[in-house]
Amino acid sequence: MAVLTAGGDVTVTLTKRARTKARYPATVIHDDGTHLAVRAPWAGAADRDFGFVRFEHGDVFTEHYWRDRWYAVKEVRSADGTLKGWYCDITRPAAVGDRALVVEDLDLDLWVSADGGTVLRLDEDEFAESGLRDRDPEAADRALEALDALEALAREEGLAGLLTRGAR
Repeated sequence: MAVLTAGGDVTVTLTKRARTKARYPATVIHDDGTHLAVRAPWAGAADRDFGFVRFEHGDVFTEHYWRDRWYAVKEVRSADGTLKGWYCDITRPAAVGDRALVVEDLDLDLWVSADGGTVLRLDEDEFAESGLRDRDPEAADRALEALDALEALAREEGLAGLLTRGAR
């Protein structure tokens, strides 16, 4: 198993239905062999307004991945360091290689505002239409369980504790 060195560079690749959705460089903050944290600027070609948050040039994402969990949690801060909130992707566990991190997006997402007052389940329609339930029922079950668990954690105690255990 590859463990990445803090301060080193890594290429993050997000796939969706066997296609590359995004690929971008990041800097490793922490890797204990299970939990990997990286930092990267907003990788979108343009600003993106979701209605509940706007991702903009200059935003910084501190992204947390696990080799044994079915989600990734991305802390989003503006260029001036103001916390916007957490965008969570439901994914298969991360695959980590030599300076490479690959995650498969399973269409479900969760947004948690900076104050924790807004917790939104996203893209459940995309998940239903993806065909994952038919192709891989076990993965579909794990994805829904991960979304439920993250939502419960966000509503009960927030996500900050999850992200600071082991990572600095």
